[in-house]
Amino acid sequence: MRILIVTDAWLPQVNGVVRTLQYTAADLARWWHEVHFLTPEGFRTVPMPTYPDIRLSLFPYRQVKARIEALQPDAIHIATEGPLGLAARKWCIRHGVPFTTAYHSRFPEYVKLRTGLPLRISYAWLRRFHGAAAHVMVPTPVVRRDLELHGFTNVATWSHGVDLEHFQPTGAANALQTTPPVFLYVGRVAVEKNLAAFLSLDLPGSKWVAGVGPQRAALMKKYPEVNWLGGLDTAQLAEAYRSASVFVFPSKTDTFGLVMLEAMACGCPVAAYPVTGPLDVIGDSQAGVMSHDLRQACLDALQIDRSVARRHAAQFAWSHASTQFLSWLQPITWAARQDKAGDALVASGVVE
Repeated sequence: MRILIVTDAWLPQVNGVVRTLQYTAADLARWWHEVHFLTPEGFRTVPMPTYPDIRLSLFPYRQVKARIEALQPDAIHIATEGPLGLAARKWCIRHGVPFTTAYHSRFPEYVKLRTGLPLRISYAWLRRFHGAAAHVMVPTPVVRRDLELHGFTNVATWSHGVDLEHFQPTGAANALQTTPPVFLYVGRVAVEKNLAAFLSLDLPGSKWVAGVGPQRAALMKKYPEVNWLGGLDTAQLAEAYRSASVFVFPSKTDTFGLVMLEAMACGCPVAAYPVTGPLDVIGDSQAGVMSHDLRQACLDALQIDRSVARRHAAQFAWSHASTQFLSWLQPITWAARQDKAGDALVASGVVE
């Protein structure tokens, strides 16, 4: 199957959406499917207001139309609700072509945090965007129920997983010498991640933050005692997880929280609030502690055996999630199709 994934979120961004798409594409490629990405690469872009790390494509419809028609994919998946996603959705609707979408982040809650816009307005827009899809894929049953309560009728579950080969308890550790225990956060440094709730805690030892984002400069100035690691690649992330005593996940607006699974796969227990994301990822596994008192959750998580965290993460293999993704795709029938010799098998990062 020739699959086109349209996404406004792409490298060099390091976030759960990008990693989810990369891992899914790698699985599909191993199963002899062709995976093509349509990303902001090759488009004129501008930085997203208040979030310059994200680039938004300018007036992309004609170029998106040309690329879809040149590729003639067997299925189209629209991963994000940005300019590229809107353009691909417009083309599909105009031509009566079925497509799927995904709900990766709690967009209405993010927008409310940044602008104060009422949730009902954002959810109404999302119902319109995703309502035209055959399925809108969500990562957990909690998110599915949340969207259905807001009037969505086409929701399908697409769980996420963890790369158990790269994220494992054995291997190199981060060389940074700080006072133990180490409390680590990994992710975007942005207001919706509620990072100050972690950084302001009175905890023993040291705090580490890995990631970049619009709040980083302000938080670095406010919390100079924190060890700011910046953006890390996969190997460096695994080293940080292995070095940490507890992974702290302060967000209350994530739909899943892939970084929690990565931390647990490296044997690092998690401290989090009992909200969407942690409720599904940690559950009743004893691999982490959820509490409305985040400080107490951090202290209690210090007592968890690291092997418990690893065993729990080992249940989340990407192959299961990728099989779900494949099952929800909608086949496209082209009136006339001429396969092109030499089409490249693309697993990640290439815009065809």
